[in-house]
Amino acid sequence: MAEELVLETCDLQCERNGREHRTAEMGSQQLVVRRGQPFTISLNFAGRGYEEGVDKLAFDVETGPCPVETSGTRSHFTLTDCPEEGTWSAVLQQQDGATLCVSLCSPSSARVGRYRLTLEASTGYQGSSFHLGDFILLFNAWHPEDAVYLKEEDERREYVLSQQGLIYMGSRDYITSTPWNFGQFEDEILAICLEMLDINPKFLRDQNLDCSRRNDPVYIGRVVSAMVNCNDEDHGVLLGRWDNHYEDGMSPMAWIGSVDILKRWRRLGCQPVKYGQCWVFAAVACTVMRCLGVPSRVVTNYNSAHDTNGNLVIDRYLSETGMEERRSTDMIWNFHCWVECWMTRPDLAPGYDGWQALDPTPQEKSEGVYCCGPAPVKAIKEGDLQVQYDIPFVFAEVNADVVYWIVQSDGEKKKSTHSSVVGKNISTKSVGRDSREDITHTYKYPEGSEKEREVFSKAEHEKSSLGEQEEGLHMRIKLSEGANNGSDFDVFAFISNDTDKERECRLRLCARTASYNGEVGPQCGFKDLLNLSLQPHMEQSVPLRILYEQYGPNLTQDNMIKVVALLTEYETGDSVVAIRDVYIQNPEIKIRILGEPMQERKLVAEIRLVNPLAEPLNNCIFVVEGAGLTEGQRIEELEDPVEPQAEAKFRMEFVPRQAGLHKLMVDFESDKLTGVKGYRNVIIAPLPK
Repeated sequence: MAEELVLETCDLQCERNGREHRTAEMGSQQLVVRRGQPFTISLNFAGRGYEEGVDKLAFDVETGPCPVETSGTRSHFTLTDCPEEGTWSAVLQQQDGATLCVSLCSPSSARVGRYRLTLEASTGYQGSSFHLGDFILLFNAWHPEDAVYLKEEDERREYVLSQQGLIYMGSRDYITSTPWNFGQFEDEILAICLEMLDINPKFLRDQNLDCSRRNDPVYIGRVVSAMVNCNDEDHGVLLGRWDNHYEDGMSPMAWIGSVDILKRWRRLGCQPVKYGQCWVFAAVACTVMRCLGVPSRVVTNYNSAHDTNGNLVIDRYLSETGMEERRSTDMIWNFHCWVECWMTRPDLAPGYDGWQALDPTPQEKSEGVYCCGPAPVKAIKEGDLQVQYDIPFVFAEVNADVVYWIVQSDGEKKKSTHSSVVGKNISTKSVGRDSREDITHTYKYPEGSEKEREVFSKAEHEKSSLGEQEEGLHMRIKLSEGANNGSDFDVFAFISNDTDKERECRLRLCARTASYNGEVGPQCGFKDLLNLSLQPHMEQSVPLRILYEQYGPNLTQDNMIKVVALLTEYETGDSVVAIRDVYIQNPEIKIRILGEPMQERKLVAEIRLVNPLAEPLNNCIFVVEGAGLTEGQRIEELEDPVEPQAEAKFRMEFVPRQAGLHKLMVDFESDKLTGVKGYRNVIIAPLPK
């Protein structure tokens, strides 16, 4: 009888499998593979080699603390020539003496996570088992049977593999972008994402059930949406704060990537990191989902409604001086960011596959937990409010009506005409380019169309037909040129009288510093014209000068000024309201790359910024990072203040580890100028073979 097989060594071929599974950047020290796609290991036996017909080889894969076959968290399978579809399989690839190459493959619906791999070798009645090592299994956007399958290679590259991107901010009238280092393949990030799954409350409540559901991107998305915020005291990653007091943490505007946040969270023993706002929550969730293999992107909705009472109407109250009065918890945010993840929805009726909205910013509870989604974008567009999950909330974010009430001195309220519209310029980064893609049409039908009316009646929502009145008084606010931080500038109220008679009016213009979530600060400009005569069929403009000395001290890190114009006609008492959010532009960060950009070769970045203010900047700090370029974050603190119109600058050496296109991202902080961002695309040539 043949002596039993003894395993000497096992090679999980981490590097080769990593290349084939597009996970090489997660490191060559661990095996990371995508589900449904074969991976190769080699087994080296001591003494004699494997003999077919004499020896039996079988494998065990297990994930989670209590693996069982019925939950899909354990599988036992033998070496075979003809694997069955939809199960784990092992196929003999080649044999060279005592070395055996075996191709293993998971089903495309396998649970994702960390697995233990064991070999069971038996010869006759003798048998031994050998622990071969651990591997990590991810979702597979390249496999047609996977729930996250995405057809186009350039989209898979952008939404799964790209470690950097742009997030859109600013205001509807002045859209800005900020660079973000998602860094899903950076050291430690995969381990941190798996740890997040293992301390989520659903896992702690029922480990077996939670692990058995990890084959479903809908379930994973819901868990991640809840775990990125900490409002359920669930060891979530980020603590949200919107009151402009961030001294005991990091200002939300200061972050330039998810890696720093996730590493801090782990370092703090899974205590929340201070502080996040919507784009930070969304970007961290995007990193986690991309890391796990789910195609994901950050989207921005301008004039985003937060409708707390679910009536699809946002009521705003203005005093007669044009000051906003807080009488409602309903809000209009200048912009709001969430994540879209690509997946099928077998849990729903057909027609809801594709992009799903997932919002980790804590706003409303869903099934008792602060999370939102996945909400099929198609269901939002069609007004199918009963579809899982949380469609009414997202539908309101992009569709609610805004009604402005003028509160008179006697307490009477009067409705004004105002054509502010919610859900504008919904934006995300284009595939393969640093430009904005407008995806509003995926969330709503064209305004005023028959389809839009159908959707609203289905959602039991009467869309007010305020729009542009044919005749009467109209007003809009315009900006003469860019508003630069440190400079004075003008805004203009353009008023037109589209009637046949002269109108006598009073015009009040009020400017206040503001935050992106609609909160306003102190006044920084005011004008009250008691006797404004408007000639028939004429337009006239009224300027309001806004001075840096008035807005500078109270400008929030969102760099916003909200201008409200209130026009009241004496004869009828009717009012017209116009509102404009003015974005104050920060100076540009200039980045020069010196040297030939090549893998493993030293480069120098020269980084400069001019102080645009009339006062010196103190405590100046540059923070630089870029996946594949800098190996973590680099921080440069300048010793001296930067005088007015002088340059803050420094040089930094770095050695890029990965070839290809990368973004070098820079954040600048100081006492009077904060959250200034810049980036430079760098194409790194591969090492010559």
